Amino acid sequence: MEGSTLLLIFSKISFHFVFCKGQVQQMPNRQDVDSICFDSSRAGSLVELQAAALEATANAVVITDQTGTVFWVNSAFEQLTGYTAAEMVGQSSRKLKSGRNSRALYEEMWRTILGGRIWRGELINRRKDGSLYDEEMTITPVRDTRGEITHFIAIKLDVSERKQAEAKHLLLTERLSLATAVAKVGVWELDLASSTYTWDATTFEIYGFPPVVPMPYEKWSAAVYPQDLPAVEATLRKAIDEKGQGAAEFRIILADGTLRHVSAVGRAVLDENSNVSRVLGVAQDITERKQAEERTVHLAHYDALTDLPNRALLLDRLNQLTKAPQRRKSKVGVVFIDLDRFKEVNDSLGHDAGDLLLQTIAKRLSKAVRDEDTVARIGGDEFVVVLKALHEVRDVAVIAQKLLSCLVEPVTLNGYELTITASMGISLYPDDATNGQEMIRNADAAMYQAKSAGRNGYQFYTSDLNRRALEMLSMENALRRAIERQEFVLHYQPQVDISSGCVVGAEALIRWNHPDLGLVMPGKFISIAEERGLIVPIGSWVIEEAARQAAVWQNVGTSIPIAVNVSAVQFRQKDFVEQLANSVRKHRITPNHLELELTESVIMRDAETTVDILERLHDMGFRLSIDDFGTGYSSLSYLRRFPIDKIKIDQSFVTDESAGSIVTAVIGLARSLKLKVIAEGVETEEQLGILREQLCDEAQGFLFSPALGSEGFEKLVREWKPKYLGSPVGPLMVYKPTFPF
Repeated sequence: MEGSTLLLIFSKISFHFVFCKGQVQQMPNRQDVDSICFDSSRAGSLVELQAAALEATANAVVITDQTGTVFWVNSAFEQLTGYTAAEMVGQSSRKLKSGRNSRALYEEMWRTILGGRIWRGELINRRKDGSLYDEEMTITPVRDTRGEITHFIAIKLDVSERKQAEAKHLLLTERLSLATAVAKVGVWELDLASSTYTWDATTFEIYGFPPVVPMPYEKWSAAVYPQDLPAVEATLRKAIDEKGQGAAEFRIILADGTLRHVSAVGRAVLDENSNVSRVLGVAQDITERKQAEERTVHLAHYDALTDLPNRALLLDRLNQLTKAPQRRKSKVGVVFIDLDRFKEVNDSLGHDAGDLLLQTIAKRLSKAVRDEDTVARIGGDEFVVVLKALHEVRDVAVIAQKLLSCLVEPVTLNGYELTITASMGISLYPDDATNGQEMIRNADAAMYQAKSAGRNGYQFYTSDLNRRALEMLSMENALRRAIERQEFVLHYQPQVDISSGCVVGAEALIRWNHPDLGLVMPGKFISIAEERGLIVPIGSWVIEEAARQAAVWQNVGTSIPIAVNVSAVQFRQKDFVEQLANSVRKHRITPNHLELELTESVIMRDAETTVDILERLHDMGFRLSIDDFGTGYSSLSYLRRFPIDKIKIDQSFVTDESAGSIVTAVIGLARSLKLKVIAEGVETEEQLGILREQLCDEAQGFLFSPALGSEGFEKLVREWKPKYLGSPVGPLMVYKPTFPF
């Protein structure tokens, strides 16, 4: 509505009491204006309709005089700003200012309207409740009969939602643009009628072409790596034939001859006759991703320091050689190499010098063997050479001597000239082993024979070593029979509360009741069981037997927890938690009757997974402790996360008089983590006294008792006399056994 029309409406309905010589003499309130707008005695029907329309409009309307003082507002203004007409009439329009608009904006607005021109613009204004909103405003100057500006009519439109939508759209556009730029995603289109491509600048950049459009398909396809082109064309043809979508990864040959990896996805576009007229798609540069994947694959199979094959790749190649048809015609040799006194280099010259030495040795070994042979580094200062197509044993000896000779050449490190030697062990296939793993293990055993013989030499896997292997195999078979015949037995060593003298637990220790050898201690067979994969069934038997014994003791009125050792292999079994749950359920005991002892190496291997398993066990009610604490490596951050109940101090610290500070530190750490501490291997009253002074919670060891069979353990508790619990700080209370045997 133009300014002249609006002036006409309000001049007719308000002239008699509002305007006097161009000045406002009386400010009507909301009711006054409404009555005036609809008073037929004061205005004609046209004026009433115009005034009603102005009042009913959805846009906010405000009329001010030439100074900005508000004269009239409509209902939409009240709804927009929260101010009533009574609160605004007679007030300055500056009441709505937010302070968010620039001074230049206001100056430009006043310059326009005082010049008699209509001003349109956007402002940020403030509502009565203090909230801000965006508005579009049109201000029209109103002149009197003399042509002088007397009033301004402002029409206000709330555009907050639109501005928010625009801002959101702009943000999304910027993010999309950024993502497209970072990911190097381009858009392309293949016109089937002309067989030409049309691409955007990003796609041209990916392909390394000049920005010329359209480009013939033949020119584009000539840049595709020849081996990849058939697959690309087959994918494109399939998408067209099936009127669907196709995706392909391929390589582009750039002008300088380098390769760039590209991932492209295209979808068939149909015309009005449902025929495929073109293919529309996107292309992305995935060169960095492909290179990262190649690096990952390389790192998975090659040593990071020397770039030689690692153990995984070595075993793969060895197994391929031992399974190959030509194995009947020739032998395969493995030379296990361990550098002599390499630790002294690290200790004296530093690990950087040690790394440089390993890299030098790797290059020398690689040059000393044939192209078809493999040199691998399997860890530390250990290398393995795989020799193919051997016909005589003496061929291996010649190569081994050559390897020794290349190593003894002096090496200069940090200004020092060193001479390095090595001990080597040799095993042959099929003479000494049936697979790659056995070849490495046998060559390793032979290498130790070379070290025992004085170093700087080599030894074959001899009949003596073979005899030892047979003994190990015999032990393995005997262990398998022992599992079947239930020849194992548990002995129990008491765990004593240092403060009260009470027997508060028992550690279950396995013994092998061998039919010929008698009682065999675990040190003789556990390592073989672990190596031969028998530790899992043995560990399962230990848990089952400990649960049974706990039930027996519970039935006679006493609940005493039994601690069992858990191996790393056993702990990683998928059904380990389920097995524990079944055992306690079967014997009708609560989980807190069993305490699971795990070493630091077990819990720190794949710590994130370990946390999940331990939390499940802890939530079920099982007690958890760290065995041999201090002999491994624990991350304090993870230790705080593990739901551990107890820490067991390794006996080496208890029996070592110089290790007192370590014991003190372990106890202090445990107390800070609110964990109990038990010391194992306590043999003297002096050791016990020190532990008591340090406020250690529990102890076990020969001072109290060796491990006993279940009957002997029960008898021990019945006759328990804590006479050796005396302490330099004072006598202990007399302990009255509560264990009812």
